[in-house]
Amino acid sequence: MGVSRRGVLPDNPRPTALAESEPHEEGHEGAGPEALVGIGTAPSHHGELLQGAFEDHGEIRRGLVTLPCSLFGSSATIRLSRWEPELSVRPKWKTKSLSAVRGVLGALGMEGYGGRLELHGDVAVGRGLGSSSSDVTAAILAVLSATGRHLPPERIARIAAAAEVATDPLIFDRMLLFAQREGVVIEDFHRPAPSLEVVGFAFDDQGLDTLSWPPARYTSWEIECFRALRGLLRRAVEHGHLAELGRIATASARINQRFLPVPRFERVLDVAAECGALGVQVAHSGTIAGLLFDARRPELERQAALAGRRLRELHFSDQWRYNAGSDNHASDVRQP
Repeated sequence: MGVSRRGVLPDNPRPTALAESEPHEEGHEGAGPEALVGIGTAPSHHGELLQGAFEDHGEIRRGLVTLPCSLFGSSATIRLSRWEPELSVRPKWKTKSLSAVRGVLGALGMEGYGGRLELHGDVAVGRGLGSSSSDVTAAILAVLSATGRHLPPERIARIAAAAEVATDPLIFDRMLLFAQREGVVIEDFHRPAPSLEVVGFAFDDQGLDTLSWPPARYTSWEIECFRALRGLLRRAVEHGHLAELGRIATASARINQRFLPVPRFERVLDVAAECGALGVQVAHSGTIAGLLFDARRPELERQAALAGRRLRELHFSDQWRYNAGSDNHASDVRQP
């Protein structure tokens, strides 16, 4: 992956995915005289600040708090027509995105439409960066762009979860505790993602098939830990306590060591302490992790450079850096 550039797709504006607009009609070979054309883009994410099992209205749900990442992303273009006999996708193997298109067309009462979905992006597969969630979200937004229709983020999230089995809340522009398998919000913290600087790195060259990876089976003690961490997170977000966010992320990463361990994890924690990092976060179903820094600190550049050197000494040479603030995290739908 190497050291990557900032920004997801060039000139990506703030979200306009939920704005009403008129369908765009275009003559298109093989799609009938009135093809509806739309474009959507979505960022990736960088694993989680917190992931576990949490109480929600008397039951325990799996949930997560995603760390946004605008460094990578997906773009979808769709051409829809009532004269097209079926839906297709390119690349052909991205069938989750095709399922999402069918789901959103069903929600809009447009089941009879066919067409072609094309996906482009630079999100590495199987690393915990949310490649399928980025594709699926972009595809749904492309359909909304083409049809000029509106769906609330909560509905979009449920469609994405149904298409993916488990999804990430990329459609939202704020911090949430999110049930990834149901596509529902467990708790809304009503705050944007804070300005955390992330020095990310890969700890395994191989990708992970997240659907074949067995879900973590948490103990009752771990579930009690998640209850406490949720309360601490709520307070940290409300008051903007970045150091507390770093400690919460580190605690969640420690619990995840029992399920998907980061090699030389204790050494990584030593590096974090030496560099003045706030903490360590991981992709709980992936092969990437990150050191978290306060982007407002004047010594940030020195800290980040030292972190990069120390991580390379641990043979984590595949690195990148970005800011996780919500200003850099936007899903977008545009007319072509």
